[in-house]
Amino acid sequence: MKTNLTQAFASFSEHWSPRIAADLNGQQLKLVKFQGAFDWHFHEHEDELFLVHRGSFTMEFRDKRVELHAGEFLVVPRGIEHRPVAEHEVEVLLFEPASTLNTGNITSARTVPAPKRVAT
Repeated sequence: MKTNLTQAFASFSEHWSPRIAADLNGQQLKLVKFQGAFDWHFHEHEDELFLVHRGSFTMEFRDKRVELHAGEFLVVPRGIEHRPVAEHEVEVLLFEPASTLNTGNITSARTVPAPKRVAT
């Protein structure tokens, strides 16, 4: 199914609330908007790919920081503690196994156990 990313991101406004845009081979493409700092966490069994659609953010690790801008992506390997931080609103595509919980090894007010689907 064809999807326009700009329109898909425009269909929601909540921060830190990923939306499922597509499923393929046990993986999901999720869209998320965020601003500010997320919770420190890791994913025991899943790698995550963060692809910036609009804006920029910093992926913080305990030993370094990686700046990401529109058109750039980063893979966070399973087991690596991280937290995304954005000074201004950013739009990000996430590629990850369908089983991936957004807060990984922790449960917090930001945990989204059953993400909604993007309105098409």
